[in-house]
Amino acid sequence: MATKSHFLDTSGGADPVWIHTEPYSKRPQYKPITEDIKTDVCVIGSGIAGISVSYELVQRGVKVVMLEARDILSGESGRTSGHLSSGIDSGFVELASKRGQDGAQLAVDSHTYAINRVGEISKELGIDCEYRQLPGYDISQYERGQDGHEDDIKDFKEEVKKMNELGIKASYQEGFAIRGWDGKVDQRDAVTYPGQATFHPTKYLLGVLKWLTKQPNFQCYTRSRVMSVEEKGLLSKEVKVTTESGHTITCVNAVEATCVPLQKLSVVAELEYFRTYCIAIRVPKGSIEDCLLYDSKDPYHYVRFTACDDKDDYLIIGGNDHKVGQEPEDGRYAELESWVRDRFTQAGSVDYKWSGQIFEPVDYSAFIGKNQGQSHIYICTGDFGNGLTHGVLAGKLIADEIMGLENEWSKLYNPKRIPAPSKVPGMIAHDVQINTQYKRFLQSDIKDIEDLVPGTG
Repeated sequence: MATKSHFLDTSGGADPVWIHTEPYSKRPQYKPITEDIKTDVCVIGSGIAGISVSYELVQRGVKVVMLEARDILSGESGRTSGHLSSGIDSGFVELASKRGQDGAQLAVDSHTYAINRVGEISKELGIDCEYRQLPGYDISQYERGQDGHEDDIKDFKEEVKKMNELGIKASYQEGFAIRGWDGKVDQRDAVTYPGQATFHPTKYLLGVLKWLTKQPNFQCYTRSRVMSVEEKGLLSKEVKVTTESGHTITCVNAVEATCVPLQKLSVVAELEYFRTYCIAIRVPKGSIEDCLLYDSKDPYHYVRFTACDDKDDYLIIGGNDHKVGQEPEDGRYAELESWVRDRFTQAGSVDYKWSGQIFEPVDYSAFIGKNQGQSHIYICTGDFGNGLTHGVLAGKLIADEIMGLENEWSKLYNPKRIPAPSKVPGMIAHDVQINTQYKRFLQSDIKDIEDLVPGTG
């Protein structure tokens, strides 16, 4: 069972693989806020979005205060699977149908920027974070000869055509097999595309944070939970950020780099919430091709690798997503393990099992920029399974907007956009389902005060 101190380290009950080489004890410690402060920008959240926004602003001479409710990297950025991909969960054919060809192009350009930006920053700051660019492979969930395989191949060929239109050098390769896939399951044939990447997310973010901490225009406070973010006055350029302890940060702009912004409606109603599961299983070092792998299942399996020790690497596989609160965890880790062992027979022990949260926007694009109805409050949410690249590109997009610089990515990610009419019924159905689920908490089995067990009132 997770303890209160463990909750300060990470948002889940089980630890992710990233602590294997970068334990919680190595993370920097910051103090809680103890006084009212004035600054240029207040960034709320110390995950990849908050750290990236802070880095881009501090580099430009802006004075930044970062607040974190718990300890550094205790949220979803520390529980990711660590892939940096320009691929979108919906696929580019579907994205283009909803956001247009120009919108799909902006998605490719911005995510490609993010992939390269991590490499640039890690090199500039000398961060050893296992960053490397890799090919991505998409395969059918079905074996050759099974019903569904040919349908997947047809879809793959359409996706390749669209990817090439958008500048991704993708190709369909019949008979393609991943080196090291020695199991009997035959899922050959793949879409292959270069220019993807992977890294150790917490090593990277701690490296950036180390640089930030040395800068005179940066301050960080942990265990300082934010309770409200408000613009004061109709024509005011002042934002008040209030913490649980009652202290106030007065700033020109505030950035809510949190999984869910501090509001009740608007973009929150345009998100669906999913839980995804991961395991890290040992494989002999170099025995399997270093790549990013995705299958066509819905929800899909995703695979990548990270360092373990001198003998082994960790194969990280994730998937088996479900809507939050709708299904149990039962059997999901076991299914992931079986999937690996059926395909990679050299797999060894499973050393880590963990889960994370995914926030999916109804129109396949994250919400990054000025919040709805606000002039000086910015948000970053709705990462749609691409939280790492969204967080990095949010650094540039939000920093540009705060500095008054035009950034064409805002056309795609603007939180003030209106959802397509075709998506409204789905949004309503989702919200009704969630509210119906919690209706039970408005009911009670208690008929008399004598029925109330001590300690349960």
